[in-house]
Amino acid sequence: MNAPLSDVRILEMEGIGPVPWAGMMLQGMGAKVIRVMRPTPADMGIARQQQFELQNHGKQLVHADLKTEAGRDIVLKLLASSDILLEGMRPGVMERLGLGPGICHAHNPSLVYGSMTGWGQSGPLAQTVGHDINYIATSGVLHAIGRADGVPTVPLNLIGDFGAGGMLLIAGVLAALTRARGTGQGCVVDAAMVDGALAMLAPILGRWQAGQWRVSFAWKLTLKPACGQRMGGLTRITCVWSMTQGKRSGYSTIQHQA
Repeated sequence: MNAPLSDVRILEMEGIGPVPWAGMMLQGMGAKVIRVMRPTPADMGIARQQQFELQNHGKQLVHADLKTEAGRDIVLKLLASSDILLEGMRPGVMERLGLGPGICHAHNPSLVYGSMTGWGQSGPLAQTVGHDINYIATSGVLHAIGRADGVPTVPLNLIGDFGAGGMLLIAGVLAALTRARGTGQGCVVDAAMVDGALAMLAPILGRWQAGQWRVSFAWKLTLKPACGQRMGGLTRITCVWSMTQGKRSGYSTIQHQA
């Protein structure tokens, strides 16, 4: 018996977090995933050894320099026979590389163009850099996690990157693929982690408004960080800081942009 997505071909642009995770999940459902890599390895500020990148297992790897015409031609040739493209770059980057939705749909009108960002394609925070903790803090999710006598607990990358990000992207591209298969018309899926996190909070918000759920922390007036995650040695640190006046702030270092 064939897997449900055995006839689906996905082009995944290199990145970290929700996009490669979404590609892994879709591949697990039978899709063929081609991952477009830079010609030289980029650690993106995090110490990475490819043999331990489990989310890339089984994907076909293709190297292309997207800043060159030859590299763009490789991608355009691949997407001509692809059903879905997954990318997690900041808004406007794919357009500057000559691989925005308009150009891609000109080569493949039925393509589902899946864009994953932290804040969405537009709005006041669209160009703001960030990480998982920033998105779940802004949505209010981080405030609701942890002991009443301590700082909120940083839930690894499970909520922002994978639950609110990757799962939202998967749902969006599969819904769009269903329509594309019936109409021949592709579209852009704009998935944002802050939106996904807020959607995940909906059941809790309902109970809170009904008076059945209480979020309460015993705030401390200190500036001592509670670091919940360290990645790649000390190249990335994610913390929750206690601020004055009973406030908290989610903090994450931003890695060098290669």
